[in-house]
Amino acid sequence: MSPETAPGVLSAEAVRLGLSATDKEDALRQCGAVLVEIGAAGPAYADAILEREQSVSTYMGMGFAIPHGTDASREHINRAALAFLQFPDGVDWNGKECSVCIAIASKSDEHIGILQSLAMVLSDSESAQRLRETTSIDEVLELLAPRDDDDD
Repeated sequence: MSPETAPGVLSAEAVRLGLSATDKEDALRQCGAVLVEIGAAGPAYADAILEREQSVSTYMGMGFAIPHGTDASREHINRAALAFLQFPDGVDWNGKECSVCIAIASKSDEHIGILQSLAMVLSDSESAQRLRETTSIDEVLELLAPRDDDDD
């Protein structure tokens, strides 16, 4: 679970807590803006996040969504990165409440370790609740850190 496992895929600068969004589109725009701000993707990729959502919902359940661009928009990705955006008051996501968006910019599988950790977190309702409510960036990074095979 060392930082070398996934160098900079999810960094503290990409974790945003205590946000609010007027609606799903606003939340998606904020996701794209963070990926652009941290230098992971260009504005065209941010636009493609909205485009992807129009064809397929990225809502995963338990208050989590994983917005990402279309396959065609990968050319606008500069480096693999994830952004964690927390909306404690929730955002209406096609009739479901979304509290956390984990936006993905990736051309290959650099983000898989963190998504595997997210799957483990979501299988534990207490950990999922911690991600929805935490006020600590370090706690987010700890909960989503890729796990080594010998970790429980």
